[in-house]
Amino acid sequence: MSVNHLIDLSDWPRQNWEKIIRLALEIEQNPSRFYGRMEGRILATLFYEPSTRTQNSFKSAMMRLGGQCVGFSNPQNSSVSKGETLADTIRIMNGYADIIAIRHPKEGAAKAAAAYSRCPVINAGDGGHLHPTQTLTDLVTLTKEVGRLDNLTVGICGDLKYGRTVHSLIKALTQFPNNRFILISTKELVIPAYMKAILDAAGCSYREVTSLTEVIGELDVLYMTRIQRERFPSEQDYQEQKNVYILDTEKMSLARPAMKVLHPLPRVDEITPEVDDDPRAVYFKQAQYGVYTRMALILTLLEKPCAGSALFQGSAHSGEACANPNCITHTEPYLKKSFIETSNMLMCEYCEHKKLI
Repeated sequence: MSVNHLIDLSDWPRQNWEKIIRLALEIEQNPSRFYGRMEGRILATLFYEPSTRTQNSFKSAMMRLGGQCVGFSNPQNSSVSKGETLADTIRIMNGYADIIAIRHPKEGAAKAAAAYSRCPVINAGDGGHLHPTQTLTDLVTLTKEVGRLDNLTVGICGDLKYGRTVHSLIKALTQFPNNRFILISTKELVIPAYMKAILDAAGCSYREVTSLTEVIGELDVLYMTRIQRERFPSEQDYQEQKNVYILDTEKMSLARPAMKVLHPLPRVDEITPEVDDDPRAVYFKQAQYGVYTRMALILTLLEKPCAGSALFQGSAHSGEACANPNCITHTEPYLKKSFIETSNMLMCEYCEHKKLI
């Protein structure tokens, strides 16, 4: 049985993203036309990490379509706390739901879940790896608020090392012509090497800087991100980074009149409340677009499945283990290891971490 999942936007051809973007904007214009389309269908939201926007926007999307929701928002309130494996949780939920959205702190968890699922699995965030539905939301926001997805100078500021929204967005925007990136972070939070390899392979122009003030005037889009306490190895490491970048009205005065500010939210103190009143700040609109985007995605996966690539394309390497300590394969040891080999490198197919061989 062929099942269509959304684990990584890169698994789908760009025209499929564009279909979802168009459908999301149709829904935004006339949402009542789509009410009832998922009547009798059930969405399971399996959230192993806290969430406000993503989980509730998935629930809102399904309910606006006439469907219902089951699931958990805290694994300690589920059989996970008793030691149930991810694979068994997915097998059980397959009997209860028609589609699953999963968020998990381990990288590659969504792909691992899809390997055991008979129904579509949507990656709602896997550790510091990817967040494809946020990226679809970002693309819908840019299409609506900026008017294009190409020929953009995009500044991405904050947590570039652990930020899964950052990684997903960069991967997506490299697929549109003439996009340029200014990567704004401290040296401790620079973008990972595998993301630089993606930028290089796409031939995208990018530069790394440490000052937001010096580059804000160049930008068409500023994508602010939260410094994520939960990703840091220690509280001290977090405290040293958390207040480095703060967007305020003084910095906004240096920006172009048409620049748009996006943020995947939640924010802590990286955008001051005064900026909310600036018409260039579209992050609350962005959150609303997330509902329409997830409505479009649910409709697409359950009514008109997109053609995606095979879940695994590499091969098992006997005795090999992923070098990423946060990879799902370390906490779910029964998973079949799978690597793609390129020259002298092995890339784990779950988390995309590379190591020399």
